[in-house]
Amino acid sequence: MEMKRRVVATGTFDIIHPGHVTFLREAKKLGDELIVIVARDKNVRHKPKPVVPEEQRRRVVEAIKYVDKAILGDEEDMFKPIMELKPNVIVLGHDQHFDEEWLREELKKRNLNCEVVRIKVKEDCPLCSSHKIIERILEKYGGR
Repeated sequence: MEMKRRVVATGTFDIIHPGHVTFLREAKKLGDELIVIVARDKNVRHKPKPVVPEEQRRRVVEAIKYVDKAILGDEEDMFKPIMELKPNVIVLGHDQHFDEEWLREELKKRNLNCEVVRIKVKEDCPLCSSHKIIERILEKYGGR
């Protein structure tokens, strides 16, 4: 039996937009199975807390056709689901805050031999970020 090539993507996926879909489509091209780890609300520290609750974000991500499965991350150890999933590839988005070398070193410390690939393709649209969508909503409806 042939082994499936497992790809793992991670992210907050707060307000889904074309940039998320492009990222997940490109990630899926790198393997047979795409599993997405959706960030827990309490673990989002590098930007404002998500608007959409974590389980709802997970369900929406899992509904995207390129995604085989979406799970919530671990609240204490971000590497725990990766240790369990044992992916062949971990993909990072073009603007994700992870340092690739740091991530490779942390994976090596845990005896996880997987590629780390940064997806360079990005969607070019006026509202291709959750932050921009929130700003637009505030512009249009903030004063009401």
